[in-house]
Amino acid sequence: MGSSTVTLLLCGDVMLGRGVDQVLPHPGDPVLREPYIGDAREYVRRAEAANGPIPYPVGFDWPWGDALALLDDARPDVRMLNLETSVTTAGDFDPGKSIHYRMHPANLPSLGVVRPDVCVLANNHVLDFGRRGLLETLDTLQGAGLRTVGAGRDADEAVRPAVVPVEAAGTRVVALAYGTPSSGVPDGWAAGVHTPGVDFMADTTGDAAQRVLERVARVRTPGDVVVVSLHWGSNWGHDIERAQTSFARRLVDGGVDVVYGHSSHHPRALHVHGDKLILYGCGDCVDDYEGIAGYEYYRDELRVLYLATVRPGGGLAELRMVPMRARRMRLGHADRDDAEWLAATLSRVSRRFGCAVAVDAEGDLALKG
Repeated sequence: MGSSTVTLLLCGDVMLGRGVDQVLPHPGDPVLREPYIGDAREYVRRAEAANGPIPYPVGFDWPWGDALALLDDARPDVRMLNLETSVTTAGDFDPGKSIHYRMHPANLPSLGVVRPDVCVLANNHVLDFGRRGLLETLDTLQGAGLRTVGAGRDADEAVRPAVVPVEAAGTRVVALAYGTPSSGVPDGWAAGVHTPGVDFMADTTGDAAQRVLERVARVRTPGDVVVVSLHWGSNWGHDIERAQTSFARRLVDGGVDVVYGHSSHHPRALHVHGDKLILYGCGDCVDDYEGIAGYEYYRDELRVLYLATVRPGGGLAELRMVPMRARRMRLGHADRDDAEWLAATLSRVSRRFGCAVAVDAEGDLALKG
């Protein structure tokens, strides 16, 4: 696309804890406090029962599988992901949660191999092990040179945007991140003046959108690409609340370049409004969910890597969506039939927004029209 554009990798939820943590070189304490499963190794057994043996301990690159070479070839300028797990050895299980995710800090190279430029922490699992767990997460990530956004040791840090220079385009990518109650973020997790926590957004009203735009106006400089990350909505289903649609439109009308939504376990609708990209839900990217039954209709084993090329101040130039499939806690290329299913599904749920998706000659997904 040339130096006048910026290509963003936008990943959905990256959950390297629980069962994934157990197959990596340095598994943490497997004890869980879930209603039906008390040992994280059970998720390994379920994945193996579904798709075959996992040769653990696996290398740090195992969960990403074929995605690593693909991304090396695509060479996105900025890589963003929603890190939906704490990185801690803390045992302070949040008593208000029934599901808790953590990965051992010694397994952090499994995140580092994908070379993220921005790790979003404004989600409903980053404080699963309390504020002590969050502090260790921040220390571990930042100690490894990984840039975070959406959570902090206090409110000032939690609201601070992540800024990534893109020298080839002579610009910056500026990212802000918010966690919402609709995705299960408790209001008690909000960062305070002297309290660690997340950048919490209580609702998605017009007033809330205006506050986001006022913050954008304070931090952006001419030519910046502004991405607003939102952890919002339910885990399952393709319905998009009217409030979310209105909120996203207000943001892009006010100058935000990309609305990067996540929380759903499967990809949700695509929306291009005013030539700006809105992703209502990117779906899962890496996790240990293979052996969990009950939602087969949504084909949540199918994952999408979003490569959005944008013109600074000029809208979406191209959206390439690479279909992947999770097997044995590892990402592999999806086959043509899987890609066609994803294209048909995304076209159906995105029709209300005037978007359709087709499979191209390389087996990737692309916007039609």
